[in-house]
Amino acid sequence: MYAVIESGGMQFKVAEGDSVKVPLMKSEPGDKIDLDKVMLISSEGDVKVGKPYIEGATVSAEVAGKGKDDKVTVFKFKRRVKYRVKTGHRQQFTELKITGINAGN
Repeated sequence: MYAVIESGGMQFKVAEGDSVKVPLMKSEPGDKIDLDKVMLISSEGDVKVGKPYIEGATVSAEVAGKGKDDKVTVFKFKRRVKYRVKTGHRQQFTELKITGINAGN
């Protein structure tokens, strides 16, 4: 059984027992949360698709930790005008451990 959830404007395919990095959430490590933006649930060939979300479906998760991803280097360059700008960015994330998928109805 797996589900597709939305968190932070991005979609993630999750299954029970998976660990997934989602954009930063306002919760502390050890908290248990329910994600209600479930877009798709597939179980043994039976697929439920939401419009855009499935009513009553939730995905239970536990916050495993928080952190920052690897640095992404951004380099801007315009030729013949001596324009060069080098910057970096580290995206913050929340790591979730998926504990259960509830299909609702």
